[in-house]
Amino acid sequence: MEYPEMDNQLYRKVSRALLDGAKSSISTILFLLKIMVPTSLAVSLLGWSGILKVVAGFLAPLMKLIGLPGEAAFVFISGALLNNYSAIAVLTSLEFSLRDATILAVMCLISHNLIVETTVMKSTGSSALKMVILRVGTAFIAAFILNLMLSRSSAGIVFSEGTSAGSMAFLPMLAAWGISTLRLVIKIIIYVLIIMITQSIFEEFKLMDFLSKLLEPFMKIFGLPAKASFLWIVINIVGYAYGAGILKSEAESGRMTKQESDLFNHHAAISHSLLEDTILYSALAIPLFWLVVPRLVLATASVWLERGRRHYFKRSFKVGTR
Repeated sequence: MEYPEMDNQLYRKVSRALLDGAKSSISTILFLLKIMVPTSLAVSLLGWSGILKVVAGFLAPLMKLIGLPGEAAFVFISGALLNNYSAIAVLTSLEFSLRDATILAVMCLISHNLIVETTVMKSTGSSALKMVILRVGTAFIAAFILNLMLSRSSAGIVFSEGTSAGSMAFLPMLAAWGISTLRLVIKIIIYVLIIMITQSIFEEFKLMDFLSKLLEPFMKIFGLPAKASFLWIVINIVGYAYGAGILKSEAESGRMTKQESDLFNHHAAISHSLLEDTILYSALAIPLFWLVVPRLVLATASVWLERGRRHYFKRSFKVGTR
């Protein structure tokens, strides 16, 4: 007689988790779409008009300081304003060596999708300006270090030979943008639903404590609280944009303080989406070691430096001072 009761209890728990997850995902989906769609359209229009190429030209001298050709600026800007898919599209359409591609890949992995992801970070308590400076600055620091460390022999290995592409007419460009954006919207809805429902199930069945204990040693090394473990997994599997719902819910519920959320952002801003984005670049034959290790090292250094900053200079920033 106990088994039917147990089945009913399990059914109620799963149903409650599914309903709570679906409800909490709605606001997150709307939040992301309000940012992503207009941002994507604006950047696509800038790219179509040629303005991005002009802006990239101004950054060409800076690129040369880190051992990259001037055209690398266009890759970096595309990734920073849009995402890694955009950066890869530009990267493979121009002429680069494997050495160039490796440096650019790490830069874009650190500082891609700045507008959307910075908005998410700001919504969880971090300074938007500080996060942009952190990510862009770290991207160039990583590039400078890699320029010194990477073997010069890889400069002779051809990564991409470049392609000649004529300018697309306005309407076809707009249609192409509409199709890609529709795909992105569908992907966002599916990802966010899965993530938020998974979180609800974890909370309903008290799995968060187990997960925190499992990853607690790694969180300590990274300088993060143990309770950030599930959030760390989500951010590294699906990235910042898709993990925005959990980030916001953790901050708004009080499970993570603003100071803790800001500290987490210092790590995740530099090293997130270790699964999907890393696979994208490694599929292009860029060495996996350079795609992962530099980001984790720099992210860990960023957190410990911020912890030191809070200890010795408590009044420097509004967030994380006490």
